[in-house]
Amino acid sequence: ATGATRLVIRGAGFGHGIGMSQYGAYGMAQQGWGYARILRHYYKGTKLGQAPSRPVRVLLQASDPYVRFRGATRGPGGMTLSPGVTHVVRPARGGRLAHYGAGGRRLGTYGAPLSVSNGGRPMRLLGAAIQGVTSGSYRGDFDLYPGSAGGVTVVNALPIDDYVQGVVASEVPASWSADVLRAQAVTARTYALTTRKTGDIFDQYPDTRSQMYRGVVSETTSTNAAVRRTAGEIVTYDGQPATTFYFSTSGGRTENIENSFVGAPPKPWLKSIEDPYDSISPKHRWTVRFSNARMGALLGSPGTLRRVQVLSRGVSPRVVR
Repeated sequence: ATGATRLVIRGAGFGHGIGMSQYGAYGMAQQGWGYARILRHYYKGTKLGQAPSRPVRVLLQASDPYVRFRGATRGPGGMTLSPGVTHVVRPARGGRLAHYGAGGRRLGTYGAPLSVSNGGRPMRLLGAAIQGVTSGSYRGDFDLYPGSAGGVTVVNALPIDDYVQGVVASEVPASWSADVLRAQAVTARTYALTTRKTGDIFDQYPDTRSQMYRGVVSETTSTNAAVRRTAGEIVTYDGQPATTFYFSTSGGRTENIENSFVGAPPKPWLKSIEDPYDSISPKHRWTVRFSNARMGALLGSPGTLRRVQVLSRGVSPRVVR
């Protein structure tokens, strides 16, 4: 009889539950809510402000044996480069970088960073980037450094709105309503500013450790229009940028940050709120079933699973412990 036991788990939502529910925001936009109203709903007590003028630095490749790129017109020391040539950069002695051009001709050896650009137009980084994009195009500059584990590291330095163009369509479908795309643009811009990795050669990862950033390949007409419509806008609380966490689906109510991120202090703009239009999400409600043996294996605990007991819940009411 014990072997035949089935554990049935009924749940709601998908993601950490803090801040803006993307499906909930989509539902609000379908009901005629503007993006500013959507943001005020999810981030209580906040206002729209303007982002400071500073570039975003995104890690694209880390400690690769060598780096290849095309499309650059300017190199170290203002050197003129041919955009049609595939350039190669390899590690050299003394923490320096060797730059090779057409036919493998060595163009010079430089200290870090070795920076190349194309006057603001996109360049192509050959090979696979960290987020899985192969030979993708990126706006801004490439700054190259010796890798911490050997090889060469590539950081994409670009204006924040150019960065956000590569984020929005990577985080939500481009076919969604204009106002939810605008809300996503503002949250992505604010999140980038408030989660900078100070003291390192880069600010953001190009994946879910920060935000999904896929460069030019992800840009669409609708998402780029949303970025332009909200140019420079960020969410502020008491005049300061407010960390704008966001996620997929709330299940009908978001959660207090301290109940989802263990050890996080409470934030007045990240409180649990009703999410009335989140029901359009395919993960608004869900059910999964496990055998005792399967659940025990997933938990990795010694002995035989006897029961699962919920000890405490948050406001949403997600299971906290």
